[in-house]
Amino acid sequence: MTRSEEPGPEPARPRTSADPDSSTSPEHAASATAEQVREADTREEKPPPRAAVVYNPTKVDLEVLRATVDAAAEEASWGETSWIETTADDPGEAMARQAVEQGVDMVIAAGGDGTVRAVTQGLIGSDVALGLLPSGTGNLLARNLDLELKDLSQAVSTAFAGHDRSIDVGMARIRRKDGSEEELAFVVLAGLGLDAQMIEHTDEELKKKIGWLAYARAIANAVRGGNRIRMRIGVDAEPQRTRNMHTLLIGNCGNLPGNIVLLPEATLDDGKLDIVALRPDGFFGWLQIWSKVVVENYVLHRTEVGRRLQGAQKSVRALRYLTGKKVIVALRHPEPFELDGDGYGEVTAFQIEVLPRSLRVRVRPTD
Repeated sequence: MTRSEEPGPEPARPRTSADPDSSTSPEHAASATAEQVREADTREEKPPPRAAVVYNPTKVDLEVLRATVDAAAEEASWGETSWIETTADDPGEAMARQAVEQGVDMVIAAGGDGTVRAVTQGLIGSDVALGLLPSGTGNLLARNLDLELKDLSQAVSTAFAGHDRSIDVGMARIRRKDGSEEELAFVVLAGLGLDAQMIEHTDEELKKKIGWLAYARAIANAVRGGNRIRMRIGVDAEPQRTRNMHTLLIGNCGNLPGNIVLLPEATLDDGKLDIVALRPDGFFGWLQIWSKVVVENYVLHRTEVGRRLQGAQKSVRALRYLTGKKVIVALRHPEPFELDGDGYGEVTAFQIEVLPRSLRVRVRPTD
């Protein structure tokens, strides 16, 4: 055999599926299949979303409410619902915090405006959505979100099948006569004067029977009071000024029962507080306020043509509009104070700030 005939190295053989180290070997395929099964199992084991209902037992028919909620939860493929009852001492804040700690995805407030306000306070800082089942007289937040006020089934359906909207929350730090302070959240309106006085002097039993008509006498008495509230007020970085007023209201939104549009430019997610100060001078002052609130804000502001005729939101002598992110008020004498339609006793001073888009609320799917 010559040198040229000596055998050379064996040529490289292409790797086949039969090779032990092939990525498509039976062992590798089995391993990949097992991994896919584990991933599928993990996906299947993910628990369904859960809701908690914080309810005021004096405002709801619990049997009907449970049946309606359970049916909607099942249809939407949600897990078992938790039920937490409010108490006279706590209208919902601690209950909402309890629900958040349980890991729920939504807390439904079933009660009046006080329940909604308290549940809101318990949800601030969490990523848990608020569902609304209006059950009171005012239903202020639901009204401003254009939610169903009378149809329980529709309201429950919105909670489970709607989508989330992030809205602002107002935070009020109030000081009482004894020097104690308290922080309270609100979603619609805070203030003193006309609204706080009518809330304080309205009979609750009569309110249950005839609704907002129960406020008529209290409103009449408050209107006769004159501009008697003396205060120092500052908005944002502006210097504080001393003023006499009849009523001061700080709002997150502006639609009230009875088709009253108090703050036509207020928006739930604009990061601002809308402020209105009432300083009527006798009968003609109240007539000016009535014309502004009823004729301009309600009638004209409802249409595109009316808004063009009305122009920008303008103050008049008896009614002044402001906007800001922070309001500071010090009162010469203690005055009744209200938040979202409920009275919170007398205060000597308060500070209100806006917490932009700090609450997620379930709204209609078409919004």
